Amino acid sequence: MLMWALYLVRSQILLIYISALFATGLAPLVAMIERQRWLRLGKRRLPRPAAILVIYATVLGSVTALGWATVPILVQQAQQFWKELPERLDLLQAKLVQWGLISAGASYKELLQQAPAGGGDAVTTVLVALWGFVGGIFGLVTILLLTFYLLVDAKDVFGVFVRLFPKSERRRVTEVCERAARKISAWLGGQMLLGLMIGVTSAIGLGLMGVPYFFVLAVIAGIGETIPMIGPLLSAIPAVAVAFTVSPGLALGVAVFFFVQQLLENNVLVPKVMSQQVGLSAVTVIASLVIGSALLGFVGTLLAVPTAAILQVLFEELVLADKDPG
Repeated sequence: MLMWALYLVRSQILLIYISALFATGLAPLVAMIERQRWLRLGKRRLPRPAAILVIYATVLGSVTALGWATVPILVQQAQQFWKELPERLDLLQAKLVQWGLISAGASYKELLQQAPAGGGDAVTTVLVALWGFVGGIFGLVTILLLTFYLLVDAKDVFGVFVRLFPKSERRRVTEVCERAARKISAWLGGQMLLGLMIGVTSAIGLGLMGVPYFFVLAVIAGIGETIPMIGPLLSAIPAVAVAFTVSPGLALGVAVFFFVQQLLENNVLVPKVMSQQVGLSAVTVIASLVIGSALLGFVGTLLAVPTAAILQVLFEELVLADKDPG
């Protein structure tokens, strides 16, 4: 009955686990902010909830500033693209006729009629997408709230967890948890480093290709890198769209650039950075990403590396440490 109950609430358990990982990774940063003298209230240290809110406010302010700088540009580009759309459709139709894919006299209406219909399926797809979006927003808010309260009550929560073990093992459990926490913090730092590297390389590549607003697009690419699987894809869409307003050839070049960048990132940067930051071998990083993606998709990719780091600490402590060196 207990296993069945856990299975029924598996999604909620994942939210709690993700929140615990973020809380563990952010704990050193929160402690550092608490110690800052310029943030003190008189002679008192900054309260822990206030230090956490400083992090939240910084992230929210950065995202808002990025949206403020990006949305007007994308709207302007979309308006320009809409004005040029008839001409580009004519060029596309001419190319399709030239390649023999459609007849020379085909109109846009005939082309649309040839497209697969399915009104009911379309409505269902939209409703499912909206429900998924609402669920994603709810999950994000839940993670933010849980992370906040886990950071606020970190000592009490950890104290309760340690007391679940016999007194003779509590010191050992504390040391293992501290080692795992350092690895999780290193993983979070590695994610930030990867985002910085992708942002810099995107700025250089898009700037050399002459893409308008390349700096803003590079910032979007850097932030998208912190979101596994779908983040790089979503961040590439604005860059390709902006490039397409210049020329289809430039849009194709930008798409190829992001594709090559992701190949290098997935096979070179991620294993190298995570092996140095977290202490996992490249084989372990790649294997954990593959297994996590196969088991849980996007969420599995997000949790793969920190979970592998925790399992490595447990394996070293429970298996390797108990073996006789001789």
